[in-house]
Amino acid sequence: MAEIIANEGGGKHKGKKRAKKFSTAIDMTPMVDVMCLLLTFFMLTTAFSKPKIMEIVLPEKTKEKPEGTEIPKWRAVNIILDENDRVFYYNGLADPTKPPIPTVYESDWSKDGIRKMLLERNKVLFKAIEDMNNDVITGKQVMPKDTLEQRLRNLRRDDSVGPIVLIKATDKVKYKNVVDIMDEMAICNIARYSLVDLNSFEEKLLAKAKRDIAAGKSAQP
Repeated sequence: MAEIIANEGGGKHKGKKRAKKFSTAIDMTPMVDVMCLLLTFFMLTTAFSKPKIMEIVLPEKTKEKPEGTEIPKWRAVNIILDENDRVFYYNGLADPTKPPIPTVYESDWSKDGIRKMLLERNKVLFKAIEDMNNDVITGKQVMPKDTLEQRLRNLRRDDSVGPIVLIKATDKVKYKNVVDIMDEMAICNIARYSLVDLNSFEEKLLAKAKRDIAAGKSAQP
């Protein structure tokens, strides 16, 4: 608050009135209090607000252009994301020149859906990672966090039996479903997965699977 102090002339010059002089003094105490409150508020909100990020494993940079890697058919798992939150999958590789033609199954986003399928296919690596994490938590193994993360990366790198997941999406899929399936990869400890395009033959397989489901003739995995 500003305080105004009036200074009137003395009584010596009674015959002549002198102009009043005013001096102001600004009280800074309330402003200091407000600044302290704002500083405390921003410090607390900054400490409690953590950024939400998604870790994505990117391939290492190489000077030479990498050649196409052939995926073992028995390890390949194809997940197709469709409109209306629908998710389909099939095992193996779809090649019309190399029968048999794989069957496309429909799943869902529940714990007994696509997650259960991925855990069953990745149970060896998933168990190894869970056992190592549990040993560190219970104190059976004592190691710094960096060492634990390095050993987990080695487990994923040396995995030779787990699934190689190919994630594909139609044109009408929601971005949320792409994020959800990436979360499932992290939850199920999938070591190798990739986002690839849906080819024309797979579009025909998907259309056939949807017609069979609508007609009540869907196959069971």
